[in-house]
Amino acid sequence: MFAAIRRFNYAVAVAITAAALSTPAMALDTVKFMAPGSVGGGYDQTARQLGKAMIEAGVAKSATYENKGGAGGTLGLAQFANSTKGDGEALLVVGAIMVAGIEQNKPQITLKDVTPIARLFTEYNVIAVSKESKFKTLEELLAAFKDKPTSITWGGGSKGSIDHIGIAELAGKMNIPVDKVNYIATGGGGEVVAQALGGQIKVITGGYAELGQYIKAGQFRVLAIGAPARVAGIDAPTLKEKGYDVTIGNWRGVYGAAGLSPEQRQTLTDAVVAAAKSKSWQDNIQINAWSPSILTGDEFGKFVDEEHVRLRDMLVKVGLI
Repeated sequence: MFAAIRRFNYAVAVAITAAALSTPAMALDTVKFMAPGSVGGGYDQTARQLGKAMIEAGVAKSATYENKGGAGGTLGLAQFANSTKGDGEALLVVGAIMVAGIEQNKPQITLKDVTPIARLFTEYNVIAVSKESKFKTLEELLAAFKDKPTSITWGGGSKGSIDHIGIAELAGKMNIPVDKVNYIATGGGGEVVAQALGGQIKVITGGYAELGQYIKAGQFRVLAIGAPARVAGIDAPTLKEKGYDVTIGNWRGVYGAAGLSPEQRQTLTDAVVAAAKSKSWQDNIQINAWSPSILTGDEFGKFVDEEHVRLRDMLVKVGLI
């Protein structure tokens, strides 16, 4: 009888151990996200969708979100760096726009002051107009832009952002002086959408994730996308196939706080990578037409260093610095 009980207890122990190994450990309690842009913008969407994915993947119990826009994301960066030192549950959403903002604004606090965790994806910009716009095709829009550049108001993220750089580069390909580009800088997200729908902006440029719901609802008409090749789910030609060798895209990733221990950094990295494998994250990849590009740790840090060089050169080239 005692042998049978021992066998039963052993079987239960094995079952419990197997269940524990098959269930992700709750490595993080509350992940605190800093989205350095407005609610509804690209940084904000990335933060909220990643937070949801981390909870779904079982690597976090909950998530909170804070928005702090301005200066290409560098204001949010400064607040994050100053308020989270040593916090192994804090994440800052970053991207090419922030790198460009650092190159332009030369803030005291840069990405060197926080900890690279992971690059997540690349998102290519669409060029769109409201449904009431007289421009039905990219050719019609660019003909008017060429004829009278200042008559076309372009709207997107902050000055010097990927949105701004991309339109300036397109103007350069058309031999239009950069000082003739009538670009209206906004905090992105709901702000730029409201101005475009209200008629203050004639053309909007930004990532599909920010504009997709309005495009699907018929409020915006996509004229082109700044991707190297056509993107599944987006019915629009690329700028390249229309004769303009211009790619407009923004990668996004996350950084952790300053002063993390190697163990804290690894735990945070593992949690983000696990979240990127979750169903909700994979669904968002498809819905938002994101191109996955996971890169972690020091390799991600090296990539960001290279982005500083690339974007600085572009900003000089198009006359923005």
